[in-house]
Amino acid sequence: MTEYIPTPSGDAWQTWARRLSVYLGTIRSLLAHRTASESATEDGILMWDATAGYPVISDNNAFRQIVVEGGHGHFIRAASQTAAAADTAYSITYDAPTGNYNVDRDGSNPERIVVTENGDYLVTLTAELKNASASDVTFYLWPAINGTNEANSRITTVLHNNGSTVVVSRAYILTMTANQYLEIKFAVSSTSGTLNGNSANSFAPASPASTLSVARLHA
Repeated sequence: MTEYIPTPSGDAWQTWARRLSVYLGTIRSLLAHRTASESATEDGILMWDATAGYPVISDNNAFRQIVVEGGHGHFIRAASQTAAAADTAYSITYDAPTGNYNVDRDGSNPERIVVTENGDYLVTLTAELKNASASDVTFYLWPAINGTNEANSRITTVLHNNGSTVVVSRAYILTMTANQYLEIKFAVSSTSGTLNGNSANSFAPASPASTLSVARLHA
């Protein structure tokens, strides 16, 4: 669209400035919308994919999503969690999140963390472990996607002393597709081992039994 650029007249600079602002708004650069006929053979073509609802750029013969806000969620398990039987896998049940976006608990199964979009996700897990016996207790933690354990992902820790605790953590990059769910599994060699949550005291805040952060890195 061709528009006449407004010029100042006399001393009416405020009026001219308002007209210029309106004019700049009408000629702002908009991304071309991607259609089915668009080709990605040339790298660096920036477009808007109206169907998907995000910008894309051509790279190596494919249009790739530019992640503007990829989705995130931070979850805690405030209370302790125990295992009903030894050497048996259980899922950590996290409390309802706040401030999350496109990553949430499953509405019918709070053990499952569901993602809205395809992509690679940075998953950071921490857990406080406690042994309530004088015998050694082995703890195991690992992620699973849609019920399938992630290969080479297990954390293994042995606690020796009665009443001893330790915090373990690990970060993963996991590939998930839309509507898949993530579970954090744990198991113990003895039911004397627990995921340990502590209430706040007079000088320090509470310590959760487990925390889980999930952030989408890219499509």
